[in-house]
Amino acid sequence: MAEKPKQHKLNIEMPEELSEGTYANLAIISHSPSEFVLDFVRMMPNMPKAKVKSRVILAPIHAKRLLKALRDNVAKYEAQHGPIDDHNAPPFPPMNFNTPKAQA
Repeated sequence: MAEKPKQHKLNIEMPEELSEGTYANLAIISHSPSEFVLDFVRMMPNMPKAKVKSRVILAPIHAKRLLKALRDNVAKYEAQHGPIDDHNAPPFPPMNFNTPKAQA
């Protein structure tokens, strides 16, 4: 009988200040020969500037693993909830969200 490989358990700790997460509605991805940089940005209606809320830097192998994990999770999501409709999404979100300017 072949022995099963030992499974190692990974204990991951979530600091309380990160547990609520950070909302972003835009990701900007750039790369160099040695790393991928993912900047997560929050754009708000009628605001002239958008702010980077988080930056994640990955080695190329980890970027590829992230891509595979996202594909797998999107497929699982769509199997459970139906297709995500992205056909009408603009290629780049407009800065003003097409909302009227606030008036006093």
